[in-house]
Amino acid sequence: MISQDSLINFALESLGLPDSTEADIAPLSKRGSGRTFFRFRWSPQDSAIIIHYDPERIENTYYADIAVFLTKRLIPVPRIIRHDPSKCIILMEDMGNIDLWSYRQKDWEIKRTLYQKTLVAAYRLHNIQEDLSCSDIRLMEGFNAALYEWEHKYFLEHFVKGICNIDIEPKMMAAIKNELHQLVKRLMKAPPCLVHRDLQSQNVMIMDEKPFFIDFQGMRTGCAFYDLASLINDPYVYFSDEEIEELLSFYYVLSGAALDWDAFRSFFWEASIQRLMQALGAYGFLSLKLGLVEFLRHIPGGQNNIIRASTYVQNIPMLSQLLLECKGKTETISP
Repeated sequence: MISQDSLINFALESLGLPDSTEADIAPLSKRGSGRTFFRFRWSPQDSAIIIHYDPERIENTYYADIAVFLTKRLIPVPRIIRHDPSKCIILMEDMGNIDLWSYRQKDWEIKRTLYQKTLVAAYRLHNIQEDLSCSDIRLMEGFNAALYEWEHKYFLEHFVKGICNIDIEPKMMAAIKNELHQLVKRLMKAPPCLVHRDLQSQNVMIMDEKPFFIDFQGMRTGCAFYDLASLINDPYVYFSDEEIEELLSFYYVLSGAALDWDAFRSFFWEASIQRLMQALGAYGFLSLKLGLVEFLRHIPGGQNNIIRASTYVQNIPMLSQLLLECKGKTETISP
């Protein structure tokens, strides 16, 4: 582990500040993915964020270059001040402590405005149209059938079996796998674009009433509906059916979608099933395998959202039955 003195020296040098500058450094809550975060402050008004990352998580080595790529294309992300790959340190703009999640209890009029601004930024990301093979940017492998299927296994292993302690009998498992295979085939028909991959409320910082994306190291090509599901069917924030429809309609009009509205909605709810399986699998893995039991409290929101989504998706009767069985098994779970 690198010393805090080394991090301070790195920041002072990067900012062109004298060694005699009175500065302090404070660790921030851990965001995971093999990274540690610090707030470096050299005056009451001036601060920056330091990230020290584990390069074994290959996506961590992509973060700074992706940030520069997005900044050049006017996608709102923190500005990279300096990146030293040899030391695995990034110094970047401090976006403060207020994220989109912080507004979860606010009146709909306030939330709606911020979410619409976030959807505008998401659309700009999804609408980047260039040949990425000709750029220097490195990305994780794009969404494909194998990645979607990996998320299914993640859900079945760490949530259905790990959290709910359900052993699915072979005939039912075969039926569920067939339903999920068909779901993947439908999602693969959605137009491909760049996606954030984890566009939930805690990965959108709010500064001066404007959204800024963070934690985009997993950005890749995929389906825009996966991002929409991550944001609008976020287990951390409750939306009524009417609010979901309003936000989804806002993006639909904004994007000038070539799809008709019914097809657009179908893609959204199917992507919501996919995304929420990934999220529930993650809650199981993080709580049971890594001991991060605080993630257990997000299970009810994730389950409620995926059960609601299942009512909008046809041809998944066995999966829907499993989701209801899981709900019954987790009613007594608490962190």
